[in-house]
Amino acid sequence: MDTYAPDALPLLFSPGKIGGCELKNRIVMSPIVMGTGTPGGGPGEKMCAYYEARAKGGAGLIITECCRVDDYTGPLAPCQISLTHDRHIAPLAAMIKRVHRHGAKIFCQLHHPGRQNYSILVGTMRLSLLTGRLLPPYWKLFFKIAKLTPQIEKTGLLPAVAGASAVPCDHQKQKTRALTVKEIHNIVGRFGDSALRAKKAGADGVELHGAHGYLIQQFLSPHTNRRTDEYGGSFENRLRFLHEIMADVRAKCGADFPIAVRLGVDEFYREIGKDQGLTLEEGVRIAQAVEAMGADAIDVSSATYETMNYWLEPTTFACGWRKHLAAAVKQAVRVPVLAANLVRSPEQAEAQLAEGTQDFVSLARPLLADPDWPEKVRTGRAEEITRCVSCLWCFESMLAGGFIGEPGQCALNPRCCRENEIPETPKKDGEGRAIAIVGAGVAGLTTAHVLAQRGFAVTVLEKSTHAGGQINLAAAPPHKEKIRWCIEDLLVKCEKLGVDIQYNIGEPLDLLQNLKPCAVFLATGANEIIPKLPGIDGENVHTVEDILCGAVDLSGKAVAVIGAGLTGLETAEFLCAKGCRVSIVEIADEAAPGAYHQHKDDVLPKLKRAGVAFYLGHRLEAVRMDGINFREIKTGEWKSIAVEGVVLSVGLRPNDALAKDLSQLGVPVIAVGDAQKPGRIANAVHSAYEAASSFHRA
Repeated sequence: MDTYAPDALPLLFSPGKIGGCELKNRIVMSPIVMGTGTPGGGPGEKMCAYYEARAKGGAGLIITECCRVDDYTGPLAPCQISLTHDRHIAPLAAMIKRVHRHGAKIFCQLHHPGRQNYSILVGTMRLSLLTGRLLPPYWKLFFKIAKLTPQIEKTGLLPAVAGASAVPCDHQKQKTRALTVKEIHNIVGRFGDSALRAKKAGADGVELHGAHGYLIQQFLSPHTNRRTDEYGGSFENRLRFLHEIMADVRAKCGADFPIAVRLGVDEFYREIGKDQGLTLEEGVRIAQAVEAMGADAIDVSSATYETMNYWLEPTTFACGWRKHLAAAVKQAVRVPVLAANLVRSPEQAEAQLAEGTQDFVSLARPLLADPDWPEKVRTGRAEEITRCVSCLWCFESMLAGGFIGEPGQCALNPRCCRENEIPETPKKDGEGRAIAIVGAGVAGLTTAHVLAQRGFAVTVLEKSTHAGGQINLAAAPPHKEKIRWCIEDLLVKCEKLGVDIQYNIGEPLDLLQNLKPCAVFLATGANEIIPKLPGIDGENVHTVEDILCGAVDLSGKAVAVIGAGLTGLETAEFLCAKGCRVSIVEIADEAAPGAYHQHKDDVLPKLKRAGVAFYLGHRLEAVRMDGINFREIKTGEWKSIAVEGVVLSVGLRPNDALAKDLSQLGVPVIAVGDAQKPGRIANAVHSAYEAASSFHRA
């Protein structure tokens, strides 16, 4: 097969250097915490397999997820990889050997969270580590206790987290104190000691994490550094902590050991209404100072936990939107510049190298979705890439799993962080037997792809004229078109495997009888719930699907959206873009209760700027032709507003009506995705993958 590199992408696959470390290409797996380590701080088989898959997939350099340097004030998560003791050298060396086997290089990212930490980990991790070494079953008890973290924090008995100053993080909401000068000196030494252990383990370099609001950035930023001693105040004093770390690493590891520094060159506080923190002008000055300290590369990033959407972007952010940050640093320094910049295609990666935005292209989430991204591009198979749709499930699931000992997940790649458990390709045991799938949404197509890989003859029956199902609705609100990539990519995979997809199918029973399948997978999605209320059957009442698929146009009208879950909020945004005057009525006391905060942080400010009226803690009681009647739950007060349209977004229930009819076929009928249980893209993909992988019929 012809390679992509010589003509189309000459820069992306050209060799590069960071210090004395030679890389085979310009593709870097940038650090992303997924929690694949062991509670004792080692990589373990799960992390080894995870990184080896990305090395095998063609990345030139892998930078590990953040590695702990301090067990007392510096633990970030229970299953974080660690270099705090010499006992960590051998396990890390084993992992590095597996990465090197595939021609990739590896840097260890050294990290201290500072104020962006959890009080429950401060001071307790050392005791847990000791107990866990002596009594391994202890970790099961640890994770049971860790589940109670919110309740334990409310007692006020936990110690404060330690940062540059006593400035709490608005996101973490932890009691915070300033590090003492003695503690600062100790932490400086621990960075150097950890770097030396990384070198002894065979790492090709280290990266110091000075971005995303962690401790090094806390010293650099005037927002979080309010100190009045030699570590605060002036520009030079704010750099002192990082300068001393750099000097200590150099003294212990030598001049020939590469050091990269990840910098948050713009904290984006202005985007959340705060006039504070680092802006790009000072961020570039810091990058120049770091180069003068002897850094071999600058890894450009941005933001903090409080402005997380400006570093770990939701799907609405445009590809390459922050490349100006890397470009500004690149113009100001001579050492290589690494940057992520929300790269989602090889063409974008090549263009940003060609225009001088950066020297290396960093991919984190794209390599979760498809660890073979580089190799597929290099060998001319870019159309086979599973593209990251920026749904944020990786980070959301990692946070949910961190305190129960489970790694994060990728919504679109069920093998992610389970490479040691799930084979790269499923066993070919289908033997050409017929399988039918009803529904060509993400669950149906995932099922089709897996079963076709197994060697079944797969037919997909879709009632619509096109594939996608609920994904087409999810992609309809403003700037969410990337969501549909998951359907496009699955269609390519299914086509290559010979899956027969038939559209515009009415009643499928006769077709299914003719196919004589050995099983039918029901991927018919879900139906919207319609509450039984006066006036609910009126012509002015519509579903979310009516609006987002374009069947009903309410442009310019006054509209009430009933339900402030994420679907309701995004539908409201869609209506606002159509010039509607929108009111939202929600029974809960907050918008999108239980939803992941980054999605709310993305959509709620847009709705507020559009003038959307929120009636939280209110229940819809009746629909009139000219408006709605609703009631405040706490007070019982009745209210009424005039609207021309009402859009219901109160939930979904499985559309499994076909199951009973299909039972007469005498074969297994297996529901997947929303037809089994309504949920997110991740739920649909993972349930379909599990069902298709485990199916067995003699």
